[in-house]
Amino acid sequence: MWFVLALGSSLFAAATSILAKVGVSNVNSNLATAIRTSVVLVMAWGMVFLTNAQHGIDQISRRSWLFLILSGLATGASWLCYYKALQIGDVSKVVPIDKLSVVITIILAAVLLHEQLTPRSILGCILIAGGTLLMVL
Repeated sequence: MWFVLALGSSLFAAATSILAKVGVSNVNSNLATAIRTSVVLVMAWGMVFLTNAQHGIDQISRRSWLFLILSGLATGASWLCYYKALQIGDVSKVVPIDKLSVVITIILAAVLLHEQLTPRSILGCILIAGGTLLMVL
């Protein structure tokens, strides 16, 4: 099931990039990000209430709160940068560079979470980085 969900995430992310490029064309990128974030906020809380998950909020540890807040700040910073880049750059160049996050995530997972780097994952990172370079040159 994780594969199907990850594939769905990829498809929606692709749609997001195209829709965002069109939507941000004559709008301040920070305002566009705020509008998008508001929609995501309503949708996320809608899913919480739809699935009756709101009852678990009081069981979240301080550590989890801290890391969820930090993750939210990182997401916000990423979206602000992404929307500004989309506004001034070609979507076909912005998106591949944005997806270098895959390589950075794998490296950070190895360093910070002690996840194992395999020869296959190292080769994959090299190929992703090289492919990104080819796409943006």
